[in-house]
Amino acid sequence: MATPITPACTPDGLAKDPERIVPIYVWELPIRITHWGLVALLVLLTVTGTYMHSPFLTANGSRAWVMGWMRFLHELSGFLLIAIFIPRIYWFFAGNHYASWRSWLPHTARQWTSIKSMVAYYGFRRRKPFEEIGHNSLAIFAYIAVFALVAVEFITGLVLFSAVEGSRVLRALVGWIPRIIDIQWIRSAHFLIMFLLIAFFIHHIYSALLVGISEKNGEMESIFTGWKFVPKRLVDEVSDAEEKGTAPRRKPGRRPVRGKR
Repeated sequence: MATPITPACTPDGLAKDPERIVPIYVWELPIRITHWGLVALLVLLTVTGTYMHSPFLTANGSRAWVMGWMRFLHELSGFLLIAIFIPRIYWFFAGNHYASWRSWLPHTARQWTSIKSMVAYYGFRRRKPFEEIGHNSLAIFAYIAVFALVAVEFITGLVLFSAVEGSRVLRALVGWIPRIIDIQWIRSAHFLIMFLLIAFFIHHIYSALLVGISEKNGEMESIFTGWKFVPKRLVDEVSDAEEKGTAPRRKPGRRPVRGKR
């Protein structure tokens, strides 16, 4: 769990104020790098994939090779996208609390309250979003869905690549899939998932701006700097909820042994 940074010159009275704002280092550098790498590669894959589906540039000159470059960039970006997930998966185990896989699983009462509250917020039945330091628990489900869609893009992309110029190893891994699912269905799924990712991209920007403006905690700036600014009370609430959620539970019927008087 990250701890707030308290300036040394803070007066005693202000230091005890639960509503005082403290800086929290939430998004570590590897998380920020993989985030922006993912954004850049998805944009490049979208542009090149759209061109491969329906060319929108006119090639001038006998040596113009626009489609070849588009395909090369698309395939290169696809492999880089696969590679960029490796450090992110590693950081699920090596990162801080906000990057850990534990924060993606609703295992505390506070996380379930967060899900219900954010559903009410997006349904216009709650004025303010539920206060969180990292991702809210409802957004986690969207990120899991995005990871699943990207994984399907990985597989379908590798199938299409192996059908043209894949190695024996690649064909052994995914070459059997077209025998079960027609290659045209695989191609269509690969293309249509792109639009689902575009829809998520639009909603992601909208919700980040909305929550950032509502909470005034540096939501948008944090993905560049890593820092958020939240009340000390919120830090204590999240810490207490995490400790209660991960603390071992006693078996029913057993009582702690008391010492003799």
